[in-house]
Amino acid sequence: MTMQHTVETSARQPFIVGMGGTLRPGSSTQVAVEQTLAYAEALGARTRMFAGPDLAFPFYAPESPDRTEQAADLVGALRIADGIVIGSPGYHGSVSGLIKNALDYAEDLSRDTRPYFDGRPVGLISGGAGMQGAVTTLGMLRDITHALRGAPTPYGVAFNSADKSEERMSQTDGQLALLAKQVLLSLQSHAPQHPL
Repeated sequence: MTMQHTVETSARQPFIVGMGGTLRPGSSTQVAVEQTLAYAEALGARTRMFAGPDLAFPFYAPESPDRTEQAADLVGALRIADGIVIGSPGYHGSVSGLIKNALDYAEDLSRDTRPYFDGRPVGLISGGAGMQGAVTTLGMLRDITHALRGAPTPYGVAFNSADKSEERMSQTDGQLALLAKQVLLSLQSHAPQHPL
């Protein structure tokens, strides 16, 4: 699907952070987040992707200030992000432990002037070997985003990763393009606050 129009947000390019996937490089959820970021770039954004293997952090320990370089990198990117895209596979009807643990690191943003994901649009994606798990996981991602004070876009993408048909792939691609557009359009009334 080709993007026809750019989305004007501010004088500065908005910065969108994507995170998602599994420890297997090139997982379907990782690819979906990457495609969404590509559409965001076509609409004028700058992006940064944290793929599944980039999120293999130690369990979040709020009582310890020690952070790995990778974890500190994610937190730093989230701190200045204007919008966020999160993708998780559906594991046993829930968000994967990898993604949930990475999201727990957003607690490091709790004392910021703009805490957590406060006021930022968050596009959500879930994939599963069947729609039931994917839809359940999408709902859980919405709940987590609300808890982090983010603003889930009206549209979320859930897809059946077991269906490799051209029709399903084309449909999902169109959905990801719409998701990117909604993240960027949500920024029009809220100018990005952090110069890069």
